[in-house]
Amino acid sequence: MSSNNKIQALLFDLDGTLLNTQDGIICSVKYTMQTLNLPEIGDDELCSFVGPPIQDSLRNHFGLSMEEAQSGAEIFRNYYQHEALYRAYVYEGVMDFLDYLKHHDIKMAVATYKREDYAIQILNYFGITQFCDVIHGADNENKLTKADIVEICVYELGCDKKSVALVGDTNHDAIGAMKAGVSFIAVTWGFGYKRNNPQIEYPYIGIANEMRDIGKFI
Repeated sequence: MSSNNKIQALLFDLDGTLLNTQDGIICSVKYTMQTLNLPEIGDDELCSFVGPPIQDSLRNHFGLSMEEAQSGAEIFRNYYQHEALYRAYVYEGVMDFLDYLKHHDIKMAVATYKREDYAIQILNYFGITQFCDVIHGADNENKLTKADIVEICVYELGCDKKSVALVGDTNHDAIGAMKAGVSFIAVTWGFGYKRNNPQIEYPYIGIANEMRDIGKFI
């Protein structure tokens, strides 16, 4: 870790940051599209469904009404929970670095837009909950924003916002951090930012190309 040691708590996004969940999410999107008789889309568009709220993606890509998108989201979530939740893997270096942080008294939370009960299930399955002081995700009514989820985590950790950073792989995460008033660390191994051209459009304190790089900024 850096000698500044200003960061006392890290909040981690889940999809594209701790876990590669792309396979499970994409097959669930395809099932939803088939069920609703939606037109096929390309691989790049399918990949963009990983991370943002599913109902937002359905509206943006297919022009669905709010009610139609909510119905589609329920189809997606039911399939994902029962058929595809564990079609994922932990990114290289994640477990070792989380263990390192634990032994250096850095508080940790997961702040994800994945539905909270699904997040807890998948984090338990992959053995990550042992490192987490707090886990929060989306509510069943989809009323919470990313910033709301971040603020809940910060409150429950009992930390000053100035000592907290959110780690994530997309501008969606960066916006959540900015609106919640915490720092942001971008990672380039996920579904958003790319190593050679991250194109981060919002404030950040560092870019990590691998998990251990995060230690440079705390």
